[in-house]
Amino acid sequence: MENDLRHRTERKGFTTMRVMYDITMGIIILGMGALVLLGDKLKITQIQSLDPLMRYIFAGICAVYGGFRLYRGLKRDY
Repeated sequence: MENDLRHRTERKGFTTMRVMYDITMGIIILGMGALVLLGDKLKITQIQSLDPLMRYIFAGICAVYGGFRLYRGLKRDY
């Protein structure tokens, strides 16, 4: 009985940490994609020097993966 309670408590803590991690990483990855996509307007010289096609591909990958991480964090199915 005591082991069952302890197991559920540990599992709940793990789930909470996993949700926080997924949401935080999703926001960071989406932010990185937005930063690369808007590099010209923000006058970031390192991003401006990249090939536009590569910037758009990288921003698209960041948007898809960041959206997936947010979805998985909000879904909470662990």
